[in-house]
Parts: sequence; C-alpha cells; structure tokens
Amino acid sequence: MPSQSAAPAEPAHILVIDDEPDLRTLYELTLLRAGYRVEAAGDLAQARQLLLEQRFDAVITDMQLPDGLGLELLRELVSAQRHERCVVITAHGSAENAVEALKAGAFDYLTKPVDLKQFRNVVASAIQGTAAGVLAASHPQAFNGNGAVNGHSNGASSGSLSTKSSAKNRAAGAPVDTAASVLERLVGRSAAMQAVKARVQKVAGSMAPVLIEGESGTGKELVARAVHGCSHRASGPFVAVNCSAIPENLLEAEFFGARKGAYTGATQDRLGYFQAATGGTLFLDEIGDLPLAMQSKLLRAIQERVVRPLGSAQEDTVDVRIVSATHKLLAAEVEAGRFRQDLYYRLNVIMIQVPALRDRREDLPELCEALLARICRESNCSVPAITGPMLSQLKAHPFNGNVRELENMLHRAVALGDGGELQPDAPPAAEEVQVPENLQDFLDTQERNILARVLQETRFNRTAAAARLGLSLRQIRYRIARLNIAMPDDDDAHEEPAVH
Repeated sequence: MPSQSAAPAEPAHILVIDDEPDLRTLYELTLLRAGYRVEAAGDLAQARQLLLEQRFDAVITDMQLPDGLGLELLRELVSAQRHERCVVITAHGSAENAVEALKAGAFDYLTKPVDLKQFRNVVASAIQGTAAGVLAASHPQAFNGNGAVNGHSNGASSGSLSTKSSAKNRAAGAPVDTAASVLERLVGRSAAMQAVKARVQKVAGSMAPVLIEGESGTGKELVARAVHGCSHRASGPFVAVNCSAIPENLLEAEFFGARKGAYTGATQDRLGYFQAATGGTLFLDEIGDLPLAMQSKLLRAIQERVVRPLGSAQEDTVDVRIVSATHKLLAAEVEAGRFRQDLYYRLNVIMIQVPALRDRREDLPELCEALLARICRESNCSVPAITGPMLSQLKAHPFNGNVRELENMLHRAVALGDGGELQPDAPPAAEEVQVPENLQDFLDTQERNILARVLQETRFNRTAAAARLGLSLRQIRYRIARLNIAMPDDDDAHEEPAVH
C-alpha cells in the first residue's frame, strides 16, 4: 500500500457528469490526455454514489440531467462543505442558469458547445492550488448524498467554502498571510466593514463576477484587491482599468489588444487588458461610464471568454475573473437605458456594497492611525498624535469625499503641523460674497475658465477633458461652442488617433 507521503504526487481527480455518452467520453478523454484521473457518471444517482465512495478535486456537471439538475448536486456539495470545486455546463444562451449556478457556489461555468481549449483552461484553473494528492488523502466532512454532513444536520454544520479554500491554499504551500494581509488593508471594525470583509472571504473562492458599489472615495479598489488577494488567483496579475479615463475611440484596442498596423500609430503588437490579466483578475473601475457600444463587446468577451485583437482574424482565449466597480446605481442606469441589462446581470452575480465613511464614523480613530502611519512613512517623519479636539472635528465633518477626503485632510494637517500633536483647523475667515451684476455672465465666465484650463491640461483632447469633468463628449462640445472657447482646429486633431 502506498504511503500517505506519496499522495501529493498524484494527479488531480475529476468527476465528470453528463447524460450524453458521446460528450461524456469526449470530456473524459480530454482530461485523461491532460494527465488527470477521471471518473464519469451519467446521472445524479451515479454521481452521488461516486461522491460517497471517493474524494475529488473538481466536479464537472451538466445542468440538465435525467434525474434532476446539476444545480441540486452543487447545493448538496456546498451544504456538505465538500472541498470539490464545481464547474457547471449550461446550454448556449442560458445566462440565467449560469448566474444561478455561480450564486449557488459554482467555481465556474461553460456553455455548449464546449470549446475544449477553454474546457482545459477552466479545469486547470479549478484545481490550481488544490494540492490534489493532499486533498484526496485528507478527511473532509463525509457526503451522504442528501445535502447533509455525516454526523451533523445542515443547520449544525460550521465553516464555509471560503474556509475550505483557505485550507487548500495552505496545503498547497501558498503564503499563509496573503489573504490576511489584504484584508488588513480594509481598515475598520464597524459592523458595516466586518460585513464587507466577510463577503470578500465568502466570494473569493469562486470565479463568479463581483460588482462593487459605493460612493467615490470609499475604497472600492481596495475591496477588489482583497477579493483577488483572498482568491486562488492571488499569485496571478491584478489589472485595474479606469473605464472613464480611456478615450472612446481607443477602448477596443485597450481592452482586447491590437496587431501591428491595426490603427494609426500601432507600430507593434500590443496586449489588451484581458490578455494582461490572464490567470488573474481584471478590475473594471467605473464600469457605469462605459459607452453602450463597448458594453456589447465586453459582454461577449465575458460570456464567450474570447477576445479578438484589432487587426486580427483569430480570437484569443482568455482566463480572467471580472471584478467591476461603480459609484453609480447601475440598476437605475439600466432603467434609464444607459447601461445594458444583460451586461448588468452578467456583472452583478455577487454584489458588495462599500459603506460611506459617514455611515461608519466609529472607524475614524483606526482609519486615522493607519492613514497617518502611511503618510508619515512616505514623508519620512514621525507619526503625530491626534488630539481630542481634532478627532471631534473629524467626527463632525460630513466627509462627502469619504476616505479619500479624510486622507487629504490628514496630509494637509501633517504638512502644516509642527511635528507635534495634530490640531484642528481654524475655521476659515468669512469672506464677503460679491454679488455679480449679471449672474449668467458671471457663471459663464467661471465655466469658461474651468473648461479652458482643463482643455489646456489635456492638450485640447476633448475626450480626456470630458472624462475629467464628468461630461459626455457631446456635452463638452456643446459647452465649447456656447462659450466660444478657441480650439486649435475644428476636427479634433488633438484627440487620440482613430482606430481603423
């Protein structure tokens, strides 16, 4: 009998469930050729029996089976706290089933007809970091085929998929402090922040898309990085993209890449964000600002897991997890017709709401401590103490800019302080407001000055200027014309080069 020490060298053990013999054989042969150990079942009854007798690293199941739904088995495995990662195969176009499976705890999904290259990539991603032999030799809670843990009822079971995933990562030799360190950056012990951290840990173990909503300055990117850092993809790239800062005519090239000569100035092949994030997480910040035309292309890339670089006749298979964020209420954007409903449902499989700072003022002392430590480390100065009056002033502040505004206030206090205790700002002296003779002329002058300055700073790139001011391209063009602002030319010569 082989010793337990030899177990880690064993290949991963996969269970394939499909009622169509030809497809089942195809999946089985594909996995065997890739070096996996494979068992196959034609229905739920056979699958449950195999799960009673053996341990697996991944389960691949069709959604529709003769004696029920693959979703039923998935829920049973989750209830039993089994470590197997589940991949669900759904019929083409059945996005609702895919979303339901991800919400139920599936690691990932595939759509028919299944692309075998994508099939192999998803399976490889599912077993990544599972330390197959160690897991097969371990003793997780036994599965009784009825959604319960042997010796316990469902209600008495403790733990979660996220804790199982953490255990697998430790078994694989991943750094033990990776998840803890990224969670520590989410500063705060309020109930609202504890709920965010718990949500991050719970969703990190799957491939389900995550949508993060919250006001500007609340730290949505930190939450996205925590999701990535707690996941099995933590060793892969984290690619952050600000969707509102990319000129509309360059979006496709930036997201999907481009071949040499695809557009003016493309002197060599370039990778897009999807290719750069392969094996990791693609973070789409301010997804609500993406133009409708690009939304449809993004939807296809997420659904099909392929992208076509500009100027290429071939598609690239991509393996990324999508995490997106917005300060807008996307549901309202959908109602207003500014955001595609199908893309919204695809992105909003799991929602994380980041609270505003005014809703967690009890976190202010801890936030100030963490922010001051970083500010002073970067400035190479000693960390000052916060006086009671200073803290009282902060607690009374509205913080419309949230944590970002708090950080700016502390930066200013450190820079203007004498190195000792931080004191509250003196209230600004009241200034007499001059009443203009003509209000509209006064407002036009202010708007003209702001627009002219931003246009100069962006080298008269209307798209970039509009993004900075929160305007659409049409709105900024209207204002430039109405306010008679001089431009270098009339044909957007200073816009980004057009994509052909």
